[in-house]
Amino acid sequence: MQLELLNEQGQAASKYDAPETVFGRDYNEDLVHQIVVAYQANARQGTRAQKDREQVKHSTKKPFKQKGTGRARAGMTSSPLWRGGGRIFPNMPDENFTQKINKKMYRAGMAAIFSQLAREGRLAVVDSIKVDSPKTKPLAAKFKAMNLESVLVIAEEVDENLYLASRNLVNVLVVEPRYADPVSLVHYKKVLVTKGAVDKLKEMFA
Repeated sequence: MQLELLNEQGQAASKYDAPETVFGRDYNEDLVHQIVVAYQANARQGTRAQKDREQVKHSTKKPFKQKGTGRARAGMTSSPLWRGGGRIFPNMPDENFTQKINKKMYRAGMAAIFSQLAREGRLAVVDSIKVDSPKTKPLAAKFKAMNLESVLVIAEEVDENLYLASRNLVNVLVVEPRYADPVSLVHYKKVLVTKGAVDKLKEMFA
């Protein structure tokens, strides 16, 4: 699979031979959807909580007499049918949202995403991404010169300068190959991969 090799101006200077096992896979929409949903679900924290009819503040006194009112009979105001009553199936703090995805499925799904990005022209290779100082302005100017507004950069190694320079850019994310996730790959309009990162991606997802 041949990918575009971009220069400093963001222009395709030549072609780069990438492994077919990672960048030449068929697109499996169902599998990609499954790993994206699972990744988002596994990131959820079960911190929300609701009260059941035992936990809400209420009186155990019968609201009104059983017969003769024409209303439906009621035993106490904590009933889920009443305003201010408890929930029937409340969300609890210890709720578990995790979904299991085995390694083979995850590798195949990530390779399918990389392959589709390459076919759509949203993925390109660069020699390297480096900055001399931990300043945001030079890095922002570099991406602007390359005509990149929303970009995910997968670098072989993210040093302190590159990390500090990129963290304040809203539409830019710089990660190492092991931290590349399916949600970010789908979200950003352009994905830049350094030559060294291509080899690491081959080891991880081939």
